[in-house]
Amino acid sequence: MNVLDRILELRLERNWTEYRLSEESGIAQTTISSWFSKGITPTVPSLMNICRAFNITLSEFFAFDNSPVVLTESQKEVLSAFNKLNSHQQKNIINLMNCMND
Repeated sequence: MNVLDRILELRLERNWTEYRLSEESGIAQTTISSWFSKGITPTVPSLMNICRAFNITLSEFFAFDNSPVVLTESQKEVLSAFNKLNSHQQKNIINLMNCMND
């Protein structure tokens, strides 16, 4: 799945401009524009903000053919705990997980 294509698809479904997505997500319009012009995939925290703006979950964002992704109880627990953290704590968790995967 191309994340940028999915963002564009969701934005066009709502007839939103990049400016409107920026306002709804709290992400600078210049950042959103640079994702598309440079082909940069947004970070997980940015994707979470995008999903909140679209009023969907990350699971729904990545669902194929509009079928929801089924999460295990452990995955639900991790996501629930992660969502309770502030943005700084979330970044620390992501960094920790990236270090564990290296």
